Amino acid sequence: MTLIKRGNGGGLPTLRTMFSDLWDVDNFFDTPFLRTENLPAVNVQETEDSFTLELAAPGMEKKDFDISIENGCLNISSEKKEEKEEKEKNYTRKEFSYSAFKRSFTLPDTVDQDDILAKYDNGILKVMVAKKEEAKRAASKSIDVS
Repeated sequence: MTLIKRGNGGGLPTLRTMFSDLWDVDNFFDTPFLRTENLPAVNVQETEDSFTLELAAPGMEKKDFDISIENGCLNISSEKKEEKEEKEKNYTRKEFSYSAFKRSFTLPDTVDQDDILAKYDNGILKVMVAKKEEAKRAASKSIDVS
């Protein structure tokens, strides 16, 4: 059972409940601004011939991704650092950002680990993992009902 904190019987929050939510020690570091882990959404689609993974990773470039296979796991990671510095007569402005993620997927025995393709286009990383020939044949088996 999950308990949900509500202010004023579900109506508009009072000043007291707004400050309580703001300074609640249990939730203080669990805000979107302070979260360090930012995992992209992933869609997994299975067809008769392959698995296709689509990761939403806008603002990245092809060189930002690292895709590897270790101990039967497909690992997809990215790390991106940016720095900008603007110097004028009376001031210097420095901006920097950092984002990183790592997703791991356990590969079934039916996939061909030597036949994996990746493509990045319009903010979507698409990884195609082909199935082994014997897995394709087994997937199309027909069974008669007696």
